[in-house]
Amino acid sequence: MKVDTMRRIDYYVGVPLCFIGTILCKLCRLFCKPDRKAPHNVLFVELSEMGSAILVDPAMRKLRRETGATIHFAIFKKNKPSLELLKTVPAENIYTIREDSMLFFVFDTLKLFLWTRTRKIDAVIDLELFSRFTALLTGFSGAAARVGFHAYYNEGLYRGDFLTHKVAYNPHMHIAANFIALVNALKSDREEIPYSKTKVSDEDLILAKVSISPIEQSVILKIIRDCFAGFDPQKNKIVLINPNASELLIQRRWPQPYYVRLIKMILDKCPRALVLITGDPREREEARQLKEEVANDRCVNFAGKVSFAQLPPLYSVCEFMVTNDSGPGHFAAVTDMPTFVIFGPETPALYGSLGKSTPIFAGLACSPCVNASNHRKTACKDNICLQVIHPETVFNTILPNLGEINAQS
Repeated sequence: MKVDTMRRIDYYVGVPLCFIGTILCKLCRLFCKPDRKAPHNVLFVELSEMGSAILVDPAMRKLRRETGATIHFAIFKKNKPSLELLKTVPAENIYTIREDSMLFFVFDTLKLFLWTRTRKIDAVIDLELFSRFTALLTGFSGAAARVGFHAYYNEGLYRGDFLTHKVAYNPHMHIAANFIALVNALKSDREEIPYSKTKVSDEDLILAKVSISPIEQSVILKIIRDCFAGFDPQKNKIVLINPNASELLIQRRWPQPYYVRLIKMILDKCPRALVLITGDPREREEARQLKEEVANDRCVNFAGKVSFAQLPPLYSVCEFMVTNDSGPGHFAAVTDMPTFVIFGPETPALYGSLGKSTPIFAGLACSPCVNASNHRKTACKDNICLQVIHPETVFNTILPNLGEINAQS
């Protein structure tokens, strides 16, 4: 389903269902006393954003480390690979919902309610800010403890009243820290309004790294060699360019002509650089057009050449990556590869990578324009916030890294 279709369903179907569900939930509370036992089986719900599966990882590890709870996760099927990078959640504990057809969507949704009861899920943590659908999944999960963000007196989406642990979303704190606050709320031994009157430390936000074997790296190097004849890892140093962004927010795309100019400057300044344009197989045509405009043999259309699971090994053999504000900036955080992430409609203060990352952000008066109160939907049709970030600005930012490549013997 298209993103706007899902938003309309979430509004026209979600609002009345949240209202009716809230009434049913309140009636149940009249007859059922709250259970404050320590959770044993916890379900995290985050459906639509692959990058969020990385940003929530420190929170999941904290919960498992401090409570011993078994972690489960519900996510859209197409986004499941993002959970497999760090393998914090066992494969058998991941529930996927197919969103490519309404029939599958409804079937998988109803089946989830049976799955949560079969798995004896006793706590659900709803990570979403923009979805009534996940509020309904949480409310009807059968779990005694239901944790999530609540608007209180702030403007925001109407998502019903299903939560037993209401956390005030903090718009001045990184989203990964907000996820930690949800875990702290579940661990609280007393009732609070709002929950999570705790401090989130820098240690809480340390992201785990993946372990990559020499064999995995050699496979990647062979793929690169097949794409660029004469490739020599000693002579050629790989720079990644990711020009794509999720359909959820296409305003995050830096203009393609800017990428053309940036790549040309990189290749002119650094004779040892080999630029790989990354993307999934659906983006191969766009990458081909970009390569043709660059018109340099050291610029390679690499879209669709590696699987999602092969991204960490790819990142481990590269010097750095320039990317739009999208998933790859977060996926790279599980390695030591530096990234340079170009921000516009969103802010790095809230959604920046937890890895070795440098944000590039103009900070216009209108930016960021998407937030928790507008369903992450902007009226902007002309992303000046990215157009004012000229290729020369990005080039000057990455220049020290190019200098390191040139200095290598």
